[in-house]
Amino acid sequence: MIAIKPIRTVAALTCGALAAGGLATGSVSLLQPRDAAASSHREAPLISGMPQYDNTDVYAFVSPDKADTTTLIANWTPFEEPAGGPNFYPFADDAQHDIHIDNDGDAQGDLIYRWTFKNKFQNGNTFLYNTNQVTSLDDPDLNFRETYDIDLLKLDKQKIVSKTKIANDIPTAPSNVGRASMPNYKTLRDQAVKKLPGGNTAFAGQADDPFFLDLRVFDLLYGGDLSEVGNDTVKGYNVNSVALQVPTKVLRQSEKQPIIGVWSTTQKKNAQGDFVQVSRLGSPLVDEVVIPVKDKDKFNASSPWNDAQFAKYVTDPELSRLIEKIYKIPAPATPRKDLVSAFLTGVDGLNKPPNVRPAEELRLNTSIPPTDQPKRLGVLDGDKAGFPNGRRLTDDVVDIELQVVEGELLGQKNDLGDAVDVNDRDFGKSFPYLALPESGSRGPLAGKARGSSDKSGSSLLNGGSGKSSGSGSDSGSDNAVLIASGAAAGAGALLVGTGLMWWRIHRRRSLGL
Repeated sequence: MIAIKPIRTVAALTCGALAAGGLATGSVSLLQPRDAAASSHREAPLISGMPQYDNTDVYAFVSPDKADTTTLIANWTPFEEPAGGPNFYPFADDAQHDIHIDNDGDAQGDLIYRWTFKNKFQNGNTFLYNTNQVTSLDDPDLNFRETYDIDLLKLDKQKIVSKTKIANDIPTAPSNVGRASMPNYKTLRDQAVKKLPGGNTAFAGQADDPFFLDLRVFDLLYGGDLSEVGNDTVKGYNVNSVALQVPTKVLRQSEKQPIIGVWSTTQKKNAQGDFVQVSRLGSPLVDEVVIPVKDKDKFNASSPWNDAQFAKYVTDPELSRLIEKIYKIPAPATPRKDLVSAFLTGVDGLNKPPNVRPAEELRLNTSIPPTDQPKRLGVLDGDKAGFPNGRRLTDDVVDIELQVVEGELLGQKNDLGDAVDVNDRDFGKSFPYLALPESGSRGPLAGKARGSSDKSGSSLLNGGSGKSSGSGSDSGSDNAVLIASGAAAGAGALLVGTGLMWWRIHRRRSLGL
């Protein structure tokens, strides 16, 4: 019995040290990017578990620097943590990534641009995504390679009548591993922009998530008292993007009928080898805050032709009733014909095609020229080249949709918004216009040139504090927590070893050895 007390004492010390290590490790997790559990990018129960196949956003706009073309952009894989190695973020290679064009307003696709991807590792005998610095897309040190094809499908009454390959085996831009691995990522991005026959230009690869918004709308509409606005939920995250710049004459029916409807889908191969639609997206936030939970998966699997089944959620929207309940702002009277115009048919005199069949599509009037001074509120602020006439990267769709839901088109003026008005990174002025992806480089040394030294003489490899003296994006406090975690874990390991050694010695003595 005398031996038990010391053993318990050592065990208690060991557990205490391990607990301290656990708490410190837990503190580190608080410094990581925010939990993505409630997100417009994870809008339905089924697709939230399959991020590779999840459409996050669709954009369609007349190209600002090439006005005889239209740019189409679709994004996949929400909330890509930039440092998320070793596999990072390939496109799904068992899926069809489609952008649909309806050029006569009948809710049926007339054209489909389809991306399919292939990927492989050059060398399977390493855990590395790249084996040294990568300076070009064909660099032998880029271990992971991904290419894509684009097919143009023409349809009649929802049946394919022709198929033309417009891109073959084009390399994607890789995930932005970090500055040490990819010292000039823009070079890789530029190399991934390819001019194709027929006046098309294509890009596929990683990009900074262009959506800017505060998604705390899911916490009782911004905390129940508007205390939770102004925080860009997707700041710091990337997405996988495809972009295609197409001569506008190819997309529209004619000069007299220049309005197109655009949406994107993902078809995933099932166990039988058949492709099944699992994701769909046209206008932003429709499946997220218009369609109720019970019908979200159904919406993702459906086509615009069948959207009459969802019309009641547009004409009597839950969101305006919630705003009235929580903030006492009177909801406009139902049925909401104004929302039918905004979300289902297009607006008269702007982007409503003749003989339109109501359907959820992103509608763009390609005859409206781009503006040199785009306004973030688009049509609401007199800028007819912006949302809901198509969607540009700079359009503040959350503010626009909130104001429309509260009756802006009915003359009920309001200034509702989420207090996030611009993206955290600047968009480009030429195709593909998307901002470069966030780098996987993190920590106090990330802002320094590769090979530079800390003037204090310390480094993370010789026990230095690692406090930032440069322009790194993270503060020294992150490092302090990591060091505290490592120290606590080390102390725990030391005490475990001491305890085991003590127990073995005591055991040998008690057995007379």
